[in-house]
Formats: sequence, structure tokens, C-alpha cells
Amino acid sequence: MMQFIPMKKQITTKKTKSLPRKIFVLDTSVILHDHQAVTQFDEHDVAIPISVLEELDAFKKGNDTINYEARQFIRFIDKLSEGNSLNQWIRLSDDSPSCFTVVMQEIGTESQNAVKIFNDKKADHLILNAALYLKELYAERPVILVTKDVNLRLKARSLNLNSEDYETGKIQNLEGLYRGIQQLDVDESTVIDKIHQMETVHFSELLHSEPYNNHYFIIKNHRSSTLAYFNPETKNLDRVEKRHAYGIKPRNAEQTFAMHALFDDHIKLVTIQGVAGTGKTLIALAAALEQRSNFRQIYLARPIVPLNNKDIGFLPGDVKAKINPYMEPLWDNLKVIQNQYSENSKEYQKVKELVENEKLLVTPLAYIRGRSLANIIFIVDEAQNLTPLEVKTIITRAGEGTKIIFTGDIHQIDTPYLDSQSNGLSYLIDRLKGQALYAHVTLEKGERSELANLANNLL
Repeated sequence: MMQFIPMKKQITTKKTKSLPRKIFVLDTSVILHDHQAVTQFDEHDVAIPISVLEELDAFKKGNDTINYEARQFIRFIDKLSEGNSLNQWIRLSDDSPSCFTVVMQEIGTESQNAVKIFNDKKADHLILNAALYLKELYAERPVILVTKDVNLRLKARSLNLNSEDYETGKIQNLEGLYRGIQQLDVDESTVIDKIHQMETVHFSELLHSEPYNNHYFIIKNHRSSTLAYFNPETKNLDRVEKRHAYGIKPRNAEQTFAMHALFDDHIKLVTIQGVAGTGKTLIALAAALEQRSNFRQIYLARPIVPLNNKDIGFLPGDVKAKINPYMEPLWDNLKVIQNQYSENSKEYQKVKELVENEKLLVTPLAYIRGRSLANIIFIVDEAQNLTPLEVKTIITRAGEGTKIIFTGDIHQIDTPYLDSQSNGLSYLIDRLKGQALYAHVTLEKGERSELANLANNLL
């Protein structure tokens, strides 16, 4: 049984003799992002306002990740409260000094009341009041509101209340995020010629240290150049040859590298990051179609992020009609590939047949849940709109013979509680770089049109 700690009692440890332990107040957005968030604050204490529990109750039904997070947290609280009162401090575990409580007081203080100040009795303002109450009750301890809602953080600071983002899983150095590609300038053409002729070139002939597995290189001098990658099995730099896929031809070295990763049987997980127009989804889909005989099914999925933060329920029509607008970009890519051929060609008809027989399935990501992912080539588009946990959930469902491809632009986030540092695609690139089963390529050259490139560069 967890131990009670009276509300006014300060727990003393070696770490708190010099500095008081902090109290972190978590809002609903943090719990929906990570149901284990309350365990991520080391020796410090964690509190959630009762309004958070009420909001979570509205999220517990459904098949999206946020519904799963809500249910898991509610189960955690249920277990924690067995034989205990949640409005007291309860140890999170017997071997941890960290404690947890639910704050019932949401009326603010005599001097500050967020509901009156902002003239609205919504949940955000009740959460602010709970934090203000703790700040006054524990004047000797730092009280910090943790939320992924930027606007709520700003409101907290306007009330002189410390606030911060939830940092677990967040990339600290975005500028140094792994790109997957490196240019090597050499004085002589000897190594370039050897790679061109498919001869063995050990990495030590060009590099001082061993590179990341499946890392790509543009090797050049003033006369010639070649493309290569670091083979994790042989420790050699092997030539990367340009290849086509279902009528789609790589237009630059970056796309050539991406195509290589997509066709390499040893690489089971690929991420392709780049701005709009760099060909991420098109290349991934073309490579999947070219390899269709190697897999039982092709899944092309993307998360649904409704505009204006509205649920898709407000859209007219049945379920298929509601989701079609969100899947249209995927169908557009499929049409581009089909249109490389005439309507009477076997290639054109084959794509049509794959769709009709559901061998190629274009679907919202939520609809994949519960499906078997064995012997599947699975393309997840707009992966920057996923949380790190969602990305992990997808990958851990991979069965034998499955290859997973994530594409997206980490600078184009459509969900309100993610950013370029905390989204699942950035997290995946940062954590898995160098693994033998993984390859990453950053696409920087836009190939859609001169107009699209102009917009990306100047607007």
C-alpha cells in the first residue's frame, strides 16, 4: 500500500537539505501526451487539479492515442488510490520520495483568481487557480505549472506563476538533428574511381572514425563525384546506384539515397524528412509499389488533424466522406504515379487493381489499430503530427517481414501541443540514428516546381 503524507508535511532527503523540492502541477495536455508523466519528475512532487480528471473523463472513450492515454492514466490513479485519499500526498512508489496528489481547491487565492481575472470559468482557469492555491499554501517551495498549451503558459506567467513545457522526449538540439547525409571532398579521384567500379573501400580510407550505420555520402572533387553509404555489415563504403521505381526517377542525390534506403532489404525502418515539394511521400509510395510482390499489403496512412481544432464529426456525410478530405493528398501522389503510364497500360491497371482489392490501403492512421502488421510495407505520412509514444506504438506492432516508412516535415506541425522538438518524427530520428536496421535521409531540394521552391525559400 502507498504511504500517506500529510498535506502540510515537507519530505526531507539529501537532495532537499539545500534546495526545497518542487511541486509540478500538470494540466490535461501533458497527461494526454504521456500518461506516465507524473513519474518523470525525479524526487519532486506532482499534483493535478480535479478539473484535469474531469477533462480526462471526456477523453476516455475512443480509439485515438489520446483516448488510450486518458484510460491508462485513469487506471493508474485508480490503483494509486486503493486504500488512500487522493487529496493527500501519496508516494508514487515505495522506493521513490516523489509524491502525488489531486488538488480539490480551484478557487484561487484572496489576491488572485484566474476565473475572475479572465472572466471565464473554463477548465484552464480552474487549473490556474489550483496552481495558485498550492503556491500560497507552500510558499517555501517552487510551484510550477507544466503544460503543452503555449497560451496557458502565457496566462500563468501573467499571474506571476512559473510555467514550462513538458520536456520528456523533447529534442534539445534541433539544429544538430541527424540529417543522414554528408559531403566528403577529396583531393584525388582514386577512392571515387574505386567506388564507381564497385571495389571495396574501407571507411578508414576516408574517415577518422566509424560513421553511423547506413549513413550516406556524396564524395566529390573538382573533376568527379560518386554516391556511397556505410554498410554496417562490411564496414565498407559501398556505391549507391540510381534506380527508378514505378516510373518515378530520383532527381537529386538526396532522393537517390532515399530510394536506396527504401529498397534495401536489411533496412526495416526508414525516415524521410523534408519540406513540401521534396518528394517524400511520392518516392516512398513509388518504392512500395515497385516492391509490392515482396509484401502482403501496402498501407499508406496519415494522422487526421482536423482544421480549427474541430472534430471530424462536424463534417457532413458518412465516415468515408468525412475522412476523404484528409486522405486526398495521398490519393494525389498515387495519381501522379499512375499518370506516368497510359490508362490502358498494365502498370496503370495494376494500381487500380491493388486499390480495389485493398492490397493498397489508403486510410487514417487511427483505422490501422488492431490490424496485423506482418509482411506489410507501411508508409506513415505527416509523421511530425505524431507524439513520440504514437511512433513507438506503431513500430512495436511490426511483425516479421514488415518495413515501416515515416515521412514528414518537422517544421510544419499541425497539432497544438507539439512542436519541432517534441514531435514523434524528430524524436525517432534523434533516438534511432546509427542503428543497423534504420536509415534516415533529409530532403532539402524542392522538386515540385520553380514556383513551389520560390515559396519555400522566400515566404
